[in-house]
Amino acid sequence: MAGSSFGECFRVSTFGESHGPAIGCIIDGCPPGMPLAPEDIQGDLDRRRPGQSRHTTQRQEKDQVEILSGVFEGVTTGTPIGLLIRNTDQRSQDYSKIKDLFRPGHADYTYLQKYGLRDYRGGGRSSARETATRVAAGAVARKFLKDRLGMEILAWMAQMGTVKVQSFDAAEIFQNDFFCPDASAAAQMAEFLDALRKEGDSIGARVDARVTGMPTGLGEPVFDRLEADIAKAMMSINAVKAVAMGDGFAVVEQRGSQHGDAMTPDGFLSNHAGGVLGGISSGQDLTLSVAIKPTSSIRIPRQSIDIHGLSQEVITTGRHDPCVGIRAVPIVEAMLALTLMDHWMRHRAQNGDVQSPLPPISA
Repeated sequence: MAGSSFGECFRVSTFGESHGPAIGCIIDGCPPGMPLAPEDIQGDLDRRRPGQSRHTTQRQEKDQVEILSGVFEGVTTGTPIGLLIRNTDQRSQDYSKIKDLFRPGHADYTYLQKYGLRDYRGGGRSSARETATRVAAGAVARKFLKDRLGMEILAWMAQMGTVKVQSFDAAEIFQNDFFCPDASAAAQMAEFLDALRKEGDSIGARVDARVTGMPTGLGEPVFDRLEADIAKAMMSINAVKAVAMGDGFAVVEQRGSQHGDAMTPDGFLSNHAGGVLGGISSGQDLTLSVAIKPTSSIRIPRQSIDIHGLSQEVITTGRHDPCVGIRAVPIVEAMLALTLMDHWMRHRAQNGDVQSPLPPISA
């Protein structure tokens, strides 16, 4: 299958299906000499892992990562890193009733049209189960970016349905089931989802992210603009329907006198652009928002068709997230890490010895 690889200098290729024996990835281009052990990866996987609260799918996967290659005596060797995560709690029988039906909002219909066949067990390659491998690869990139460059990547739940974050406490993100920086909003989200589950419905969400410690110069000025590759990375995540950098759609109502980030010898006076100017990082914090659609697998009956083109009513059973935005938080962080790692390596390859006549101003 084409389209299973991401990045140029730091390249990740994933494999496996939702209900296959395992999923995994190959990381090619990781610099040598970086200390790396399974526990460096496991923490991020644990944040994405299903079945950790009543608010996510109850599929019980330990998501225990195995490092198969590319590490010797505790450090990366510069050769391809192989990572494997075994599937241990598949219930393929949950999907037997819909093997000949097309679930609204899923890739069932488009997969059949493209390939002439489809894996109906949880969606096969279209399942969000595949994103566990991205989180594993992203953890490797994140470690390098933090240890070598001092970059910190943080994402959080900013909105679920009509419940919006009103205050921001970074420490609170790790204290509740929603990766939410507002304790009061997290409590409202829990109450909202409890009611939603009883209805058999689902809801969308918005995930915000910020990268601090950004260097200047990442990104190319035309087709490979940093925000363009970030947008592609985010849109490759299951259920993501929109990406906004900086002020995003708010720029529609802004004037140039308001939006342009003024500069002084002491630094930038604002960051409406989200840390990218002309496709190249400015050294300011990178900021973005991601919109995630409601989970397509719900218990409410909906109209569809079967493989014979006949009208059918579809009810999706099994174990599903009422809001996929919750577990999308570490996935957003992982795809950010992979994009930034790749662009840093590309920048180093072409412009590593470039000396600017002007030192970077304060972010």
